[in-house]
Amino acid sequence: MRKLIAFSCADETLFGTLDEAPGTTGLLIVSGGNEIRIGAHRGQALLAQQVAGELGVPVFRYDRRGIGDSTGENGGFETTRDDMAAAVAAFREHAPHVERLVAFGNCDAATSLAFFHEHAGCDALLLANPWVIEEESDTPPAAAIKARYAEKLKDPKEWLRLMRGGVNIAKLAKGLAKLAAKPAPAAPEGLAARMASCLDASPVPVTILLAKGDNTAIAFADAWKGERFARIRTRVAFNELDSDSHSFARAGDKAWLFERVREAVG
Repeated sequence: MRKLIAFSCADETLFGTLDEAPGTTGLLIVSGGNEIRIGAHRGQALLAQQVAGELGVPVFRYDRRGIGDSTGENGGFETTRDDMAAAVAAFREHAPHVERLVAFGNCDAATSLAFFHEHAGCDALLLANPWVIEEESDTPPAAAIKARYAEKLKDPKEWLRLMRGGVNIAKLAKGLAKLAAKPAPAAPEGLAARMASCLDASPVPVTILLAKGDNTAIAFADAWKGERFARIRTRVAFNELDSDSHSFARAGDKAWLFERVREAVG
């Protein structure tokens, strides 16, 4: 059964959805970006239904302050510590049989979970396509541009397309300029560094999930190879899917994601 639950956070009213099930492990789903708790293409609602129905695992989703049904001001993912803690408290109140809590988030929800999971009381993390991109730009991250160009250079059809004038030269020049530009020094307290530090300080099991053709995932994979994540690479599970769907929207992607959730809650 699916229940709508109202709960409080800093004098505001948040709304969550509980898919009830008898299991003692629960799944918390945190929404990324400014998405409501149903998720892109109803993905989070469908995942919750499947996890509760097939695995017997209760699932809780919620809208943070200023999103969807919840009142208050949307301050972005870096301000969601109290929202997450309030959601976990509501989950445990309405599913008191839950003893272990696995949390799943995609994009900046994954990053917020890395930052705030200990404060909220999560016992394990599934972090999909974590957001570690610092610069504001209308072009993809340099790592994603490099990966795209490398793939295109292997394809004779792309060379033919270029010769026939089927390539946007202005867009191509903009991408090449971004690749040629000297990269800005990594901020010592940037998103990737903060994420690595938080995960390093935490004892909870962590699994990284990447749709390896997605720009956000490509940027994270590039950061993951750097020194800042060196201390935790050996103890973090790392799974890649051959897809460019950021929200795991395709049928095969959804099946792959469900299996990763099954492994985490099993």
